[in-house]
Amino acid sequence: MTYCVGLMLKEGLVFLSDTRTNAGLDNISRYRKMFTWEVPGDRAIVALSAGNLAITQAVMSTLQEAIDDPETKPGDCILSASGMFRVAELVGQAMQKVQLKYHDTLEQHNESSAASIMIGGQRKGGDQRLFLVYAAGNFIEATEDTPYLQIGEHKYGKPILDRVITPETPIREGVKAALLSMDSTLRSNLSVGMPLDLAVLPDDACEFSELRRIDAEDPGFHALSSAWSGALRDAFAMMPDEHSS
Repeated sequence: MTYCVGLMLKEGLVFLSDTRTNAGLDNISRYRKMFTWEVPGDRAIVALSAGNLAITQAVMSTLQEAIDDPETKPGDCILSASGMFRVAELVGQAMQKVQLKYHDTLEQHNESSAASIMIGGQRKGGDQRLFLVYAAGNFIEATEDTPYLQIGEHKYGKPILDRVITPETPIREGVKAALLSMDSTLRSNLSVGMPLDLAVLPDDACEFSELRRIDAEDPGFHALSSAWSGALRDAFAMMPDEHSS
């Protein structure tokens, strides 16, 4: 399982993913689920993946091969696409291609080919956009009404995002909310695990202001997690009894 979240704020985009992959109780591995591309001053793109690992890795390889192939036509790879909508289309097409190749074989072996990819970023002169691409290759986009997207084990980290995230949320507060959303998921589901990958893309910068890995010993994340747990315990203790007058 996995958990990935992307926030679309007026100040910029925030992406966070875990790295745990489970293939049974005794087979736990770590794989990167965040992929980034950056042409400083021109564009910056982030992809987050969840679902069948072989499928998502094949999609990422397809996208990278198009970038590396000198014969790729202009506009047919994510680093030459005219805008982020075209980037989402290319990811969807790659997903369709991979699903067509492997879906039936996986189903015959009672394995799911379900996968999803979150893709977001900005091209110079365009708006920041955030999309969620499904296994069929179709996709939806984050909006002002729903300024965040999640993939994987999303239910534990959703409540805090619903309560605090709006398009006007400052980007540093967005980073904090994403980390606390992940912390809630880590505590409630063992199939999501450290380390974490974080990417922050300020609006109109077309390059990352933060791109780093957060391990289990990270003092900042540990302090945030401890403070959040303490704040929740204090808030709970202050709640009135249900039957008090």
